[in-house]
Amino acid sequence: MLTFDVEFWSIRSRKGRRKPFELRWRVGTQPHSKSYKTYTQADGRRAELLAALQGRQQFDEETGLPAAELEALNCPTWYDHAVAYALMKWPKAAAKQRANIAESLAGATPAFVSTRRAMPDSRVMRHALHSWAFRAIRTSDGTLVSRAAAEEPPADVAAALTWLAKHSLRVTEAANPVHLRAALDALSLKLDGTQAAETTIHRKVMVLSNAWRYAMETGAVAYHPMKRIDWSPPQLEDEIDFEYVPDPQQAEKLLKAVKGQGLRGEHLYAFFGCLYYAAMRPSEIADLKESHCTLPESGWGELVLRGNRPEVGSGWTDDGNPYEERGLKRRARRTTRSVPIPPVLVAMLRAHIARYGTASDGRLFQAARGGRVRSTEYTEVWQEARRLALTPEEVAAGLASVAYCLRAAAIMLWILAGVHPVEAARRAGHSVAVLYRFYAKILRGSQAQANKLIEQRLSEAVTAPSDPAG
Repeated sequence: MLTFDVEFWSIRSRKGRRKPFELRWRVGTQPHSKSYKTYTQADGRRAELLAALQGRQQFDEETGLPAAELEALNCPTWYDHAVAYALMKWPKAAAKQRANIAESLAGATPAFVSTRRAMPDSRVMRHALHSWAFRAIRTSDGTLVSRAAAEEPPADVAAALTWLAKHSLRVTEAANPVHLRAALDALSLKLDGTQAAETTIHRKVMVLSNAWRYAMETGAVAYHPMKRIDWSPPQLEDEIDFEYVPDPQQAEKLLKAVKGQGLRGEHLYAFFGCLYYAAMRPSEIADLKESHCTLPESGWGELVLRGNRPEVGSGWTDDGNPYEERGLKRRARRTTRSVPIPPVLVAMLRAHIARYGTASDGRLFQAARGGRVRSTEYTEVWQEARRLALTPEEVAAGLASVAYCLRAAAIMLWILAGVHPVEAARRAGHSVAVLYRFYAKILRGSQAQANKLIEQRLSEAVTAPSDPAG
């Protein structure tokens, strides 16, 4: 109970004691005391308490402390708060989002410490936080807890977490701009000290911001501290740099180079075909089933996409699989997306099914043991295809550096072919706003062509002979 009923008594000297000077005071009906080695220390503490009372702070009867000190004492450390935040987000977060939260908090948390003396190695600390403190596990009774609380971690991990728990700042102290800047700067760098990608920085800073919002929700802080400092992440360059996107001729060469790599390349040929001819995401291709496909013997076919299987570590999924079964990206779970596909892809998929069959659940693409095709596997095939299909100068320049470039190449082809941006966005699974943001350069080119057509039509209207009957 808080009260203004506070009385201070004289400092009592008790000879023969290690701390002979005893400060005594009363809050309500409860007496309190604290002993010090010197009279100066005791008198200084009395002055602090008197200043709090004169500043119209109420005191807590049980502890004898001013309200501000009591609040600070009850405030969690940043480390405890970050663990609580990760656990709060876990149940409704996608597996990749869980991993992203852990990665972001692991980068920021070492900045919120009272000292760096004897701090464990940064890589050990990052691993301890990412894979143990901020990863959740359900106990036998269904309770969600930090992995570090459910399992016995290795000695170096345990030592790192013990050190951090001891030296972590209170949340109110972590809100200091000095510590916040250090955390934001840490999120801007890779482990090797080089600058992280702009999108990575934005993603991690968003997690940190949300963690502070949760601190406001729980009452640990009264305001959002990141809004009080002058710090901005680097400007995002959303537009795709088409110097690194293959043109139709280069894309065809790359696909042929994939197929020419023996059994492994032939098995993934249609996989890459889906990337280019249907602009599918790799996670959508991983979920593609025969029942989703309309593949006539001639002419155009259709894919009705229903879900995706993003690849993520088994520690972040509920079922322990290294992938997660989800609905289409940024869509409701049961939403579908129809993608007309040209005859060339129809033929590729028909040939793939005829040769390799499907998985037990109807999926077209599977690993040797029936699981999801791993990104490491198709990345190796793609890099070899680049080496075979491109010139050394194009390889060195980063042309088609990742297989995902085929998706950008497909959307670019659609736009240049005159497909309406709304339809191109629908087929690609983008919003129209996202399409315009990422493909602005190509769309500006198509707008110029549209302007010429409009101008030509207007000229024809002006020079057309008038109707004699008019």
